[in-house]
Amino acid sequence: MKREIRNSFAGVMVAASLFAANTVAAANLKFAVEPTYTEELAEEVYAPLLAYLNQATGHNFELVTSRNYHFYWSDLRSRGDIDLAFEEAHFVDYRAQRFGYQPLVKAAEPTSYSLLTMDPLEDDDALRGLVARRVVCMPAPNLGFALLLELYPNPMQQPDVRSAADSWRNTVEIVFAGEADAAMVPTWLQNLYPNLYPVHQTREFAGPAISASPRLDPAIAEAVKQALLQLLDDPDMFDVLGDMGVSEFIEANAAEYAGSEAMLKPFYGYGDDTAPQQEATAP
Repeated sequence: MKREIRNSFAGVMVAASLFAANTVAAANLKFAVEPTYTEELAEEVYAPLLAYLNQATGHNFELVTSRNYHFYWSDLRSRGDIDLAFEEAHFVDYRAQRFGYQPLVKAAEPTSYSLLTMDPLEDDDALRGLVARRVVCMPAPNLGFALLLELYPNPMQQPDVRSAADSWRNTVEIVFAGEADAAMVPTWLQNLYPNLYPVHQTREFAGPAISASPRLDPAIAEAVKQALLQLLDDPDMFDVLGDMGVSEFIEANAAEYAGSEAMLKPFYGYGDDTAPQQEATAP
């Protein structure tokens, strides 16, 4: 009985927040995502999610993509017009600490990365066994790349890191093609390739989150949050979540990400915060 009451109350709150958002004029919102897909494929992957948000909130969502991580990192520090961003913990914390973004929801699963190889390594120290060997990863300052550097702090004892991949699945394909000896990938992706051997799994971070700009009207941010929390109620969203490496979204807060931005310190541009102030997205 108590569960029924809670579920009923939650339903009322969702309806109320969406009603509040829909009683104001539709806003045009920019939704940024990390370049874990090519720009063309990202449009395809995220189109169902944005269509869902358009319908659920009554606002218009525009996907903002970047050619690669170099441009994404530059845009993160210089653009002030991004209303919402879906990204890993280090970027979430950087936006929160530097620009006042607030995480709305996060992936239920924590994030970690795994080194995968085609064959088991004979060396007792598996990490040492990859020194000077080809390891493919998405480019810096992706969290996987940052964690790979953390595993090999001595620049004289590092793998030959290749960062030519344009998606996480592409890193695995490069290993299958014999063009690399190992791939650094999100651990959730490891489960899709049982024929690869896990060499090492990194420490965990809070899952990737969708954060809202401080310029975004609170009523709109709440409507987006509630819509995302109810995403699993739409069966058409199951495959979309799978492509994002997310089982479901749950509530998030900035404290869970505090300190994660330190992973960005080794990369050029850290602390060079030139994002211009923008007027709030008002109802």
